[in-house]
Amino acid sequence: MAWDFQTDPEFEEQLEWMRSYVREHIIPLETLEIDWRAYRALIPALSQPVRERGLWAAHLGPELGGQGFGQVKLGLMHEILGACELAPPIFGCAAPDSGNSELIAIAGSDEQKRRWMQPLLDGKLYSAFSMTEQGTGSDPKQFTTRAVRDGDEWVIDGSKWMVGNATRSDFHILMAVTDPTVHPYEGQSMFIVPTDSPGIEMRELGLMHDEKSWGPVHNHAEVHYRGVRIPAENILGGEGQAFVLAQKRLGPGRIHHCMRWVGVSRRAFDALCERAVSASVHGSTLAEKQTIQNWIAESAAEIESTRLLTLHAAWKMDQVGASNARVEIAMIKYHGTAAMTNVLDRAIQIHGSLGYSADLPFEQMARWARAGRLYDGPDEVHKVTVAKRLLKGYTPTMPPTEHVPTRRLAAEAQYGDFLAQLEVPGR
Repeated sequence: MAWDFQTDPEFEEQLEWMRSYVREHIIPLETLEIDWRAYRALIPALSQPVRERGLWAAHLGPELGGQGFGQVKLGLMHEILGACELAPPIFGCAAPDSGNSELIAIAGSDEQKRRWMQPLLDGKLYSAFSMTEQGTGSDPKQFTTRAVRDGDEWVIDGSKWMVGNATRSDFHILMAVTDPTVHPYEGQSMFIVPTDSPGIEMRELGLMHDEKSWGPVHNHAEVHYRGVRIPAENILGGEGQAFVLAQKRLGPGRIHHCMRWVGVSRRAFDALCERAVSASVHGSTLAEKQTIQNWIAESAAEIESTRLLTLHAAWKMDQVGASNARVEIAMIKYHGTAAMTNVLDRAIQIHGSLGYSADLPFEQMARWARAGRLYDGPDEVHKVTVAKRLLKGYTPTMPPTEHVPTRRLAAEAQYGDFLAQLEVPGR
């Protein structure tokens, strides 16, 4: 089917305002040493202009205070927000809270929406998504965390790994096995687990880009649930619905991740080009060196290909849903991380020791970018997914379809009489 990414002029005006607002009011915050508490205290004032322009929590429907934007528009917004890690929370669309609000909007009861989702949207509560397990990654077929019904409560036992903002959140949305006798995709459920529940133990993790777990937006933790009891009504969407809900959450989330990576790449690309026209060596600017020109040309192509692949995946999701765009969604994940890593590496290289130092943001961005090849499933898993789905469209054929002697025989049978009448030389 025909496709395009055209948006209306009014929305382009909104995007232009976002570019200016992020550049002038949010990126300057990067240079200040503020912890996550101070940053959260800044969000209400900084988000007020965003709310006034109708851009707050735009991933949700109007009935929930959002704009009901499709994935193409959301992708274009996240391309701008990706330039600065501090930007998404100010627009009410930062993971894990944005995905969790979508989950409760999709599957939550009226009471769950009132108690958990609305305060989350208002910025009065914060959340975590507790799914990954150590040693099994994000493969739900291997999860061991259990939730057992005991009267009017669920009892949770198990451990989760690399849970974003676990220690800074008011509740976790937890994925646990509730029926081990059926297929793992059908035997797991999601639960809303308040973080002040007895039996929860958490250990903050130092990361490659955040050794002390001091990041103003995100930190990560290992979480142990030891006999944690929660009310029965805290189940989200009913028993056995976790896998279906997770797919609804992760599909749009990957679009947003990839477009934010485009934003990171564009910022690094601008610095790369600025350095090329500013610095000189051996009697001419770096911009006149063929190697640098190659870097610029390759970077531009990688950024644009990521952008187009991601917008196409977003468009397809808008048209036919995430379940029918699995190949496109998986493809952008591993393509986007490679492109971002390449562009960041070139930006660091062209700046030399300055690029390697903390006087520029790219060394930190490069360490942060490395995680992109791991979260939401490692790149290798997504490559397998793409390959398997594409190969389903092919059947074993011997000799090969393109085998020239076989094709020649078929062509002679098709055109032989006609060519004989023409007395073609050599026949």
